[in-house]
Amino acid sequence: MRQQICAALLFSLSLLGQTYDTVLANGRVMDPESGLDAVRYIGIRGRRIEAISPTPLEGRTIVDVRGLVVAPGFIDLHSHGQDNENYHFKAHDGVTTALELEIGVSPVAPWYQAREGKALINFGASSGHVPSKMAVMHDTGDFLPRDHAVHDMATDEQKLSIVNSVRQGLDDGAVGIGFGIAYVPSTTREEILRLFQLGSDRHVPVFVHMRGNTGLPEDGAIPSLQEVIADATATGVSLHIVHITSSGGRQTKNCLTIIEGARKHGLDVSTEMYPYTASATRIESALFDEGWEKRTGLRYDQLQWVATGERLTAETFAKYRKQGGGVISHGMSEDTVRLAVANPIVMIASDGRLTNGKGHPRSAGTFSRVLGVYVREQKALPLMDALRKMTLMPAQRLEASVPAMRNKGRIKVGADADIVVFNPDKVIDKATFENAAQYSEGIENVMVAGVFVLRNGNFVDGVYPGAGLRTK
Repeated sequence: MRQQICAALLFSLSLLGQTYDTVLANGRVMDPESGLDAVRYIGIRGRRIEAISPTPLEGRTIVDVRGLVVAPGFIDLHSHGQDNENYHFKAHDGVTTALELEIGVSPVAPWYQAREGKALINFGASSGHVPSKMAVMHDTGDFLPRDHAVHDMATDEQKLSIVNSVRQGLDDGAVGIGFGIAYVPSTTREEILRLFQLGSDRHVPVFVHMRGNTGLPEDGAIPSLQEVIADATATGVSLHIVHITSSGGRQTKNCLTIIEGARKHGLDVSTEMYPYTASATRIESALFDEGWEKRTGLRYDQLQWVATGERLTAETFAKYRKQGGGVISHGMSEDTVRLAVANPIVMIASDGRLTNGKGHPRSAGTFSRVLGVYVREQKALPLMDALRKMTLMPAQRLEASVPAMRNKGRIKVGADADIVVFNPDKVIDKATFENAAQYSEGIENVMVAGVFVLRNGNFVDGVYPGAGLRTK
């Protein structure tokens, strides 16, 4: 005990005379990596955390965050909304890094270039199989394919072009390889295996929306999971399976058992979920090809048209299917959500995208909903466990291939000052299925690279500290 007191005293003395750019004072600092959960003073200089002290620090700016939780900024591995409209909602949900890793992008280099110096929060993307395939096969879809990439079998020459396109994206620093296999059901298993091998050769993860939903009996949730588990085993690639609750559906528990077993036997596989009982996608996509009711178990009235909030009928489904646009599917159970959110291997990720204020509420409220509903109200998991799923776990998922992630997801000396400060008694999502464009409440301060983007619950104008995250 005497040695601990002396060490603390010496540490405090070493900080005397230091002046920091910003000091977060009196906050309840929670760091999932070290397990720290105590009142501390955090000294920030430039873009880094330079001191964590039990005693007061001097700073040019001192912000009293007494009674609030100070945590690493949330890292969203699955964020389709990659513009400042979406970044504003992300910041108000405590997110400091939002990555487009499922569908990904192509070409990669201009995508990063378009955001450098203009982003509120950190950003990044995978090299996408789907957009590469859409380009090579001249699909007429927008964000997701709707014709040639869905139904046409790629020739050997087209397959080579797709692989070369994905490889070029990796050369340009993409975070990994993204797959939306369910949206391109004509894709052969050989094509997926080949790209998994590319990911392994380049030492980057693959981020996968499993096959499923093609109408073939062998393509349910469990066989689809077994496909990617087998490919990962054969190639040695790091595998991340997106939104396990919406892909797994009624089989989520069994899917988690398979993933846990694979991890126990040495496979590098991880997964994520969003805390809502409804999914969302494009109505013109392959998920709603003929026979969708039988495959999904959904009815027309369980589909909600994003643009108007109306529930669909056979007539309006046909109309909007031809038109194209966003649709929400109310098909998951609350029990499934609670099961996954409490599971220690499941990360939190939004799968969010708002366009002109329209979309799924997960786009604006995912992280606050976990903290408000599942931690505070339902007590489905402890606060530290929830924070781990939003910060340390996603950082660790990427840090082997993305060096910058080694200094994110933690509150420690030397880490990036990507920080969220929130009120644990008030934090809650406000976005709804009828009005998704509503900021979460209880997120008080958000810093990206030591710069406030949210201060006392209000945005700071004219700051764009977000940086692109790459493999190099």
